Amino acid sequence: MLPRLLLAIVPLLGIALAQDGSISGPTSSPEAAGYSCDSSKCKLPDCNCASTDPPGGLKPEDVPQFIVYTADDAVQSYTLDSVNQFLARRKNPNGCSIKMTYYTSLNYTNYTLVTDWYVAGNEIADHTMTHVGDPPVDEINGNLIALNALAGIPMSSIKGFRAPYLAYSVNTLKRIKDAGFTYDSSASASIPVTDSNTDAFWPYSLDNGMANDCLAVEGICKGEPKLPGLWEIPMYALFDKRGPEGVHLMDPWLDNANGENAVNDSATLEYMKSTFTDHYNNKRQPFGLYTHPIHTAPNYPGVPPLNSTINMINQFLDWAQNQQNVWIVSSEQLLDWVQHPVPISQLDQVQSLKCSTPQVDSSKKICNGIPQNEEGLLSHCAFPDFPFYTCYGCPQEAPTPSNPNPSQQVPDGQQARIRLPANCSTPFWDPIAGECICTASTCAFSDNSRPIGVSLNSNCSHDDLVTFADGLLAERREPHWRRNRCRQCPSLSIKQPLRSLQWKRCP
Repeated sequence: MLPRLLLAIVPLLGIALAQDGSISGPTSSPEAAGYSCDSSKCKLPDCNCASTDPPGGLKPEDVPQFIVYTADDAVQSYTLDSVNQFLARRKNPNGCSIKMTYYTSLNYTNYTLVTDWYVAGNEIADHTMTHVGDPPVDEINGNLIALNALAGIPMSSIKGFRAPYLAYSVNTLKRIKDAGFTYDSSASASIPVTDSNTDAFWPYSLDNGMANDCLAVEGICKGEPKLPGLWEIPMYALFDKRGPEGVHLMDPWLDNANGENAVNDSATLEYMKSTFTDHYNNKRQPFGLYTHPIHTAPNYPGVPPLNSTINMINQFLDWAQNQQNVWIVSSEQLLDWVQHPVPISQLDQVQSLKCSTPQVDSSKKICNGIPQNEEGLLSHCAFPDFPFYTCYGCPQEAPTPSNPNPSQQVPDGQQARIRLPANCSTPFWDPIAGECICTASTCAFSDNSRPIGVSLNSNCSHDDLVTFADGLLAERREPHWRRNRCRQCPSLSIKQPLRSLQWKRCP
């Protein structure tokens, strides 16, 4: 995977086409959508009509302004460092560290870092195994199985899906519905919120079909596909001075603003602020930052970092967090609030926005996604194309869509490691002993949230952050990190299971 180089357009008919997540103009219109929904029958929390109005009948001034932060593709130390240089020092108004969504594909992914990132409180979502557009069933379900088997992510926690290249079809939506996903986030909202025909809808359920990408994807909209229980979280585009013709979606800082011939960080910052302000001053539809973190990695081997762009993104986030009632959230957190909307004055009650940390004795040796506990316990899986580490035992061959959970290699004198069962949480599961170190009534979490006030950031600049890899076990990290001065660790939120997969106690 080459940094900063955009992937080729996927040549598939009847699907949304995007060059690494770009769009070139409006992808829908009211006429193409032909959308109809009876709000007297479609009621929260299970159903929501596609609407520009905030959910639950709330007034825009009573609604928080959400910034949805996501990352796509492989998980490696340098991609996590890329995310952390923007988020690690930041806090939401309740004092909790920022959580984000990582839409994970598995080529070049280091599974133990996925475990660590999840246990630190972030959302892990499905982006197929090998990054293919309009993915077949084995690409979607294989990703679920491999993330559960080799990263210890509970099946019930993998709720979201995003199609690679944003290339999806009506069949993609049906496949993820069949697989038990809660939401898709592949469709674009491509018309400014200031336009009366905007398609910047709050997240909505597909009981009445799709309302986005109606000009781009064959067979959707005008009431299709009807998939009750599946939600769409649109990806909200940004717009430069050209308005709808100057549309930007994923990694907008890689685009030329205003029709210019080169990237201009100042111009990009200007339209990021302008689009944010339009959302904030209108109906508070979510604002999205959708990233391929490899493009802004501070330490990708042999490639100088884009320091000016990195500083610009942090400058935008500093500015946005200085506005009132701004929250940076994951896709999962956004959807939870949409399904259970409360005004700003009651955000203290929203469990998904709180921060809680699993209480595990730091001296206990357990391979659980907490670095001080798992040091020395990881298995190194030395496959030639993309070696990785895992707490859950190396497979005899690299996972593939046709065989996402191969039989384990079991070193002489050792026993097979046991996969995470449905009745234990990742930080409390010992895959070597094959036991949960606590029960549902004894697993302890500390709640670190505080009464909601103004947003707090740490006193250190992003140049002073400790990278994700600093202080962790060196053998499973590429040797490209630095030791700096400030550390802000994310926190954990445990969800009730929606799906379950019971692994048998065998290799």
